[in-house]
Amino acid sequence: MFRPENAQSLVGLAFILAICWGLSENRRVFPWRLALGSIAVQVGLILLLFGLPGAQVVIETLNAGVDGLAAATATGTQFVFGYLGGGTQPYQVTNSSGLFVFAFQVLPLILVISALSALLWHWNILKWITQGFGLLFQKTMGLGGASALAVAVNIFLGMIESPIVIRAYLDKLTRSELFLMIVVGLATVAGSTMVAYATILKAVLPNAAAHVLVASIISAPAGILLARIIVPEKPGQGGFYADYNSLLKYDSSIDAISKGTMDGLTVALNVSAILIVFVAFVAIGNGVLSIFPPVFGEALTIERILGVVFAPLAWAMGIHWDEAPKAGYLLGVKLMLTEFIAFIQLGAIPSGEMTERTRMILTYALCGFANVGSVGITVSGMGVLMPARRNEIIGMVWKALLAGFLATCMTGALVGAMPRELFGL
Repeated sequence: MFRPENAQSLVGLAFILAICWGLSENRRVFPWRLALGSIAVQVGLILLLFGLPGAQVVIETLNAGVDGLAAATATGTQFVFGYLGGGTQPYQVTNSSGLFVFAFQVLPLILVISALSALLWHWNILKWITQGFGLLFQKTMGLGGASALAVAVNIFLGMIESPIVIRAYLDKLTRSELFLMIVVGLATVAGSTMVAYATILKAVLPNAAAHVLVASIISAPAGILLARIIVPEKPGQGGFYADYNSLLKYDSSIDAISKGTMDGLTVALNVSAILIVFVAFVAIGNGVLSIFPPVFGEALTIERILGVVFAPLAWAMGIHWDEAPKAGYLLGVKLMLTEFIAFIQLGAIPSGEMTERTRMILTYALCGFANVGSVGITVSGMGVLMPARRNEIIGMVWKALLAGFLATCMTGALVGAMPRELFGL
């Protein structure tokens, strides 16, 4: 059933497209066919998982899979860390909520999923899946083989692995294709973090695993569209064929597990360090702001400032104005800090203080690597792979950050524009 809230989301969708068109390097060109193809792919993927008969079985399977991975990871964590990892407590517990330790309950998931992803890649299972999505993006959105494969890999492996997969073609990428690859990398998340996000949200969002998976997948077409609007491809350039035999290889299954684990350890350590530093910076910032007098009866904090700045964008995605400041704050946290902090804070909001629809829209809008910290990761990672184009990457990375952030917001708006009955709300 179509409601005013759905029309509100359509306004936000048009608003996001208008912002990107205003930033375009060639405003005389607008990719109408790509826009229609991108939105059609997004809607089709949503309907495929949530709308078709039997979709609930798939959703329950995804949720069960996440629960199974979390349980298996907990077993390994408890073996190493004992009661700190959730094992039998040697003392009387008076505050059960205090047993949750992020470092032991969430971060180990990154290690396990990273190793599992590498193993599935070595067994060609994940490779076949990414090739399937690559062909889908080629046929529906006219991407070249190298760009299509990089976009598909981004969905499951991450923004640094995707250029490795097409390393032999990096020097051949046009400016538009390079920009597209960076934007999609910032608009999606890696498989190693998807399960962690779903674990954080499962207590407050029904079908959290399905929403997180779909969010990362359908934000890729959104990133493609916004990247093409901002940096259009010149006629006759790009679109060359790429061999789908990847340069990302492992010598054996054990080699895949070992290297996947080490890659996951790097991600987990980076996440831990960033969380410590940025949470501390927020505390420092709030301490500085405390010297100012209260505004409208409340202390001035970074949370309140971000809420005011991003509340209109949250409203445009289809969120009720009463919840827009809180939603806007989470959008600001995702952009200025990390999506991990935003997801943790979203998961900490009690069920009665935020509607399921708002929480669902925010899950899609937050599910991407587009944050300030990722700018450094992008420049350093891609700069090593493409040293000759490092200055070019530096020149476009901030614009790519905005496009990646708006791509996830576009995905949130698109979900908000669809009837809530589709998602069982």
